[in-house]
Amino acid sequence: MIVPMKKVSLITMGDKKAETLKALRKLGLVHIEITEGSGDRLGELHQQIALLESAIYIAGEQSKKAPRTESETPPDALTAARDIAALSDEKKACQAEQIALNAELQRLQDWGDIDPDKIIALGKKGVDISLYSMPTAEYDGLGECVRTVSLGKTKGSVKCLLIKTGADGEEQAIESLAPYRLELPAVSTAEIRQNLSDCAQRIMAIDEQTASYACCIDSMKQAVKSLEKEIEFEVYATGMNDEELSSDGSSNLSVAYFRGYIEAENTDKLKLAASDNSWGLLIEEPTPEDNVPTKLKNNKFVSLIYPLTDFLGTVPGYFEYDISGWFLAFILIFFGIIFGDGGYGLIVLAAAAVPTVKSLISKKAVSPTFLLVGLFGLSTVIWGTLTCTWFGMPAAHLPQWLQNLSIPVISNVYADKIWHPFWTSGDVGLTTAQNLQIFCFTLALIQLTVAHILGAARNRKSVKMLGDIGSILQLVGMYYVVLSLVVNAEVFSFGLVIGGIPIGTVSIACVGVGFCMSFIFSNYEGSVIKSVLASMKNIVSVLLGVVNVFSDIVSYIRLWAVGLAGSAISATVNELAGPLLGNFMFMILAIFLLVFGHGLNMILNVLSVIVHGIRLNTLEFSSHLDMSWSGHKFKPFEE
Repeated sequence: MIVPMKKVSLITMGDKKAETLKALRKLGLVHIEITEGSGDRLGELHQQIALLESAIYIAGEQSKKAPRTESETPPDALTAARDIAALSDEKKACQAEQIALNAELQRLQDWGDIDPDKIIALGKKGVDISLYSMPTAEYDGLGECVRTVSLGKTKGSVKCLLIKTGADGEEQAIESLAPYRLELPAVSTAEIRQNLSDCAQRIMAIDEQTASYACCIDSMKQAVKSLEKEIEFEVYATGMNDEELSSDGSSNLSVAYFRGYIEAENTDKLKLAASDNSWGLLIEEPTPEDNVPTKLKNNKFVSLIYPLTDFLGTVPGYFEYDISGWFLAFILIFFGIIFGDGGYGLIVLAAAAVPTVKSLISKKAVSPTFLLVGLFGLSTVIWGTLTCTWFGMPAAHLPQWLQNLSIPVISNVYADKIWHPFWTSGDVGLTTAQNLQIFCFTLALIQLTVAHILGAARNRKSVKMLGDIGSILQLVGMYYVVLSLVVNAEVFSFGLVIGGIPIGTVSIACVGVGFCMSFIFSNYEGSVIKSVLASMKNIVSVLLGVVNVFSDIVSYIRLWAVGLAGSAISATVNELAGPLLGNFMFMILAIFLLVFGHGLNMILNVLSVIVHGIRLNTLEFSSHLDMSWSGHKFKPFEE
């Protein structure tokens, strides 16, 4: 159920904001409706969190690469984070220097070892030399005024040493060769290599030093949590509304106030705290215009669905429905049908059983996630038993007792049999696959009918309830239309009469009558005429609503289709690996193929549950409930 909430408005003196917030945080009951704060302190706190999170990542990564050493007296979290950030910056500088040095070596690699100091020393002694790399044609065209020494030739270029002699025309010729001149490095190539080695050693030392801070990771994570709490406090403190009040016209006083929400059962505790702290307090009933947070409260079994809804981030609005129980019931059925294989179910059960048993042995609380996964596995085992599906093996190859446990009309044991309903005759009948389709459409009818029953129950004191009853009639009538158009038009013909009742005619009548009831009463807000006018304004969407009923029911066939695809994949894997198992040389390959193939199929099935199984709950089912999942969680301001 959705826990009833009260809207509260709290007023305190402006200079008592921090004191008030500390008292509220200690009380831990009020969800404060403030989303933005301001101030330099907030920016500083966010920067500290960013620093800590970066340090946690860097220290964790380096502890995997470099030897981890424990510090006898580890520094406090922020000091460690700053040290790690400084080391990281130094490492980046070393890496940048490495890139530059490697680029310089790459530029000089064709010249061998070069020492610019020696070339400069020769220049001081009157031997002015420079290095050039030019096209062969350019080299051959040099005049007698230019003195060179060839250092090496390739097919299209020449490396040479040019010696200035001061001859006539030399200066002009050298100027034309400027594009080919080699710029000397700042230091010798030997020193560049040494610098590269020094950089590499320094980077290794930085990694080792950074890894030594791994002992501070836990404290840094704890510091992040503490800072997040401090940010929350600062947001509330700076986000409170302030009003200036004049006292006797001589001095100014200010008050601070905010709005929030509290569980209805805890209002007395808040009143007592307000009295003790001299707060102004107003408690009201929330309205649909309020952004009321949602808190769900269910029994332990229904609460097992919470890990899944938390993962999806789906929260019903405060004025919507809590469908946790229905969500759990139907997702278990959907999971079993989509996975569809009892063998896969045993694997899922085993995966959940191992951590569950460990928790029980260590006398720790069992995680609801493991219990939910265990239920998923159990559901799959049950469905695999009912349909006689085990690791994609042909039903005829399974033990007789497993075949006997299955339900004949949906069992793979009787996949080729034609089932004849009591109202049919001759060769007209249904296949096992069609029976499974009927089962999926029946699930659709049940789930979508539940949605409108919940709506009718909510509107039981209003004529609007007739609109929900009309929707149920549309579902019932459209259910038969789907069976006729999708499953088998001969078995479910529109001319079918059972016990004197024209089933096809009745189904069409249900659709028509249901549509009229929905058209007249679905928008009822005190006036039938206004309700009809509202439907007339949206006549296109109202007419399309009938089509949507059809498509919503048909969409449940995805359960059968996805389950069938998974069965086909597992059977194909078995067919590929089967012949290899008879050969000892290929047995390892066969085992690998079986493990990989079935493992991949299980992963695809998990994705199918997320895409298809959850969709039926959060879209088809929820749309018939008029749910938008627009809620947000109740988060009281607490220690």
